[in-house]
Amino acid sequence: MKSVCVLGNGQLGRMLRQAGEPLGIHVYPVGLDVEPSSVPYQNSVITAEIERWPDTPFTQILAQHNGFINRDIFPIIADRLTQKQLLDRLSLPTAPWAVLDDHNNWPALFTSLSERLIVKRRVGGYDGRGQWRVTNDTTHQVPADAYQTSIVEKAINFTEEMSLVGARNRQGHCVFYPLTHNLHQDGILKMSVAFPNANNQLQQQAQIMLSKIMDKLNYVGVMAMECFLVDGQLLINELAPRVHNSGHWTQNGASVSQFELHLRAILDLPLPNPTVFAPAVMVNLIGTEYNLSWLAQSLVHLHWYDKEVRSGRKVGHLNLTHLNTSYLCDCLTALIPTLPYDYQSAIAWAQTKLNS
Repeated sequence: MKSVCVLGNGQLGRMLRQAGEPLGIHVYPVGLDVEPSSVPYQNSVITAEIERWPDTPFTQILAQHNGFINRDIFPIIADRLTQKQLLDRLSLPTAPWAVLDDHNNWPALFTSLSERLIVKRRVGGYDGRGQWRVTNDTTHQVPADAYQTSIVEKAINFTEEMSLVGARNRQGHCVFYPLTHNLHQDGILKMSVAFPNANNQLQQQAQIMLSKIMDKLNYVGVMAMECFLVDGQLLINELAPRVHNSGHWTQNGASVSQFELHLRAILDLPLPNPTVFAPAVMVNLIGTEYNLSWLAQSLVHLHWYDKEVRSGRKVGHLNLTHLNTSYLCDCLTALIPTLPYDYQSAIAWAQTKLNS
């Protein structure tokens, strides 16, 4: 079986490596300090854990490698301008948008889009970085270098944030996880909740939309589609051509994790529809120190990234899953003393979802 090289060696690359081990798949995350002679890249399949990977002479070689799956697709999705243009060509619903060219364009933008706008850098920026919420009185907060390098969108009043993670193989076969309910705080995903058998109208709508995108691009592997729920319909916020934070719950809440599913797709291995047996919750650990008390909870699966703890930085996550939602809620309550104070509202949100 071919080995896999991953552009980037953060937590997603690490979890792809972990997913490959039980299947006998050798996965090599490639960051800044990898010695090329230690990686059998010549005959490997190349993938990426992030849209902007470390730039080194070796990663430049991998980025041009004929074995790089989705090599010509990454630039399209990584640039918010070409991503929006793709959605428009496919007639898929997304927030009204425009290019941010010049500071003199603000009056026209507020007139054509909304009185509340969001500026997003075309390339880079994540977890709320590289984005600015503006009104007519706050356009001065947008830095000069954002002009001609950003798009601007209408700020959407949404009911809920949801995401769909799916995968497609070379034969065009697509499989999906249930829609995931997400809560963001300060632009960073804080909690996710997923349920089995989410075979409803929204699920079908989401699958049709993501299938349309992946088929148009002839995409192979896992892709995530972040959406807003507006008036009972899904509106696409952003796409991620890779495994995604909102799919981390699948590691312990599904028969096949998103990481294994991605490896299966890019290596032409069987691609079964993942089975989800019980409700699942993912708690993102953001800027919080390792706490042994997490391990005292019977439902908790800890995934620690072994990164330096800094404010606003994702350093790990907790997965919990159980058929009994009351027990699941009790376990979340027991986590409250082990987490920073600002997790209380996020846990209350998850418990409300589980009880709805």
